[in-house]
This record gives sequence, structure tokens and C-alpha cells, in this order.
Amino acid sequence: MSEWDDRNQKIIEEFRANEGRAGGFFEGAHMILIHHIGAKSGTVRVAPLVYFPQDDGSLVIIASKGGAPTNPDWYHNLKANPKFDVEVGTETFAVLAEEVTGPERDEIWARVVAERPGFGDYERKTTRTIPVLRLTRVS
Repeated sequence: MSEWDDRNQKIIEEFRANEGRAGGFFEGAHMILIHHIGAKSGTVRVAPLVYFPQDDGSLVIIASKGGAPTNPDWYHNLKANPKFDVEVGTETFAVLAEEVTGPERDEIWARVVAERPGFGDYERKTTRTIPVLRLTRVS
């Protein structure tokens, strides 16, 4: 297990032990666990992320990867397999992911950076446009 995987596993355990909350960097943030399906392997993996609730009931996640030059692996998995399960608080449900682009993406991005300025720091560290994805609950 890599150092990154070990760190994520500890966050996942904390999330599940505390009804969807985690401390440290994630203190006070809306947390979600996405159960993304490997684009090539088909393996289900779990990633802890910050999400942003939207007025329409959807959830927004950000593929920032800390401002790295490439998108996170889970982003490619969601593009290949956009229907998957998430954990929010103590609830698990299915969602459908879609990438938000253009002016709508820019409007959401501005709200994200206002709420969590660290995402603005990530944007300044990279030349790529950081993807914004909307998760909509499905039955």
C-alpha cells in the first residue's frame, strides 16, 4: 500500500467512524466517499473527497489532485463508468456523474474557491483546467 493509499484509508476509517466527518485538513468540510470503478480493471476503489452541495440537490466534486499536472485516476474512472455509489454521512446511494463545462463550470468553480480557498491554490499550481463534476442521485 502506498503512502497515499495509507493516508486515504485512514481518512475513510475516520469518516465511517464519525458519521461522515473527518478532522485535520477536512475539518468542517462536506465529505464524500466515492466508490469508483476502474476503467480498465473493473475494480471498485474508494476515494475520500470534499464535496459541495448544490441548490438543485446535486453534489459537486473537484478533480484537483492538489494542483498536479494530471487529473486524478478516479476522474478517468468516472468518465468511463459514470454510475457508481457514494457514501455521504451514514447514507450510501447511487449517483450519475457528469462533467460541468463552460460558464456553468466557471460559476461553480468561483463558489468552490470562495468556500475552500485551497482549491484556488491548486489552480495556480497547474496549467490544466481542473475538472468539476456534478453527481446526481439515481434510483
